[in-house]
Amino acid sequence: MNDVTSQAPQAASDHSLVTTPISAETPRWTHRLRDGTGVLIRALRKEDAALERTFIERLSPASRRFRFLGQIASPSDELIRSLTDIDYVHDVAFVALLHADNEKKEIGVARYGTSADGTRCECAVTVADEWQGRGLGTVLLEHLVDVARERGIREMYSIDAADNHAMRDLADAFGFTRTTDPDDPTLVTHRLRL
Repeated sequence: MNDVTSQAPQAASDHSLVTTPISAETPRWTHRLRDGTGVLIRALRKEDAALERTFIERLSPASRRFRFLGQIASPSDELIRSLTDIDYVHDVAFVALLHADNEKKEIGVARYGTSADGTRCECAVTVADEWQGRGLGTVLLEHLVDVARERGIREMYSIDAADNHAMRDLADAFGFTRTTDPDDPTLVTHRLRL
């Protein structure tokens, strides 16, 4: 297991969407990746808009296609706003940060958004190309799954490109089931009962 310092939110006794609140300040975790690199994982904030834009722009074309299920060259201001303006009641997003060369750098992000009734959530995990294969996706998804469970969400799912082998492997490791979209064989849905 990773070296972890955790300040995770605690679940409310009624398992509703509202728990001990997650805010732009909480929770925060530190981890050592497989190669020994220390990273900080914390809630994504509105103030992280420039970090999020740079992160997306630095992704390879394949990674951007996997993340957005289509190709984008540069994210619009509206997209960046939607990705960073998180309510932490229905939507949750965690960012993985690294300090290198006197610069704060986003190297991964994980998020979910809940269904209207709060019983299901759609998730996404993205890791910068040069940081893939070091365990960061696993760490990010662990936190996302833990928070969803604490909030009483019963199912997590992800819609992914069928050729996204990294997501397939990550989903398999967590016990997600996989089905091919009957209307589009280039897409699969990964589902996990929480």
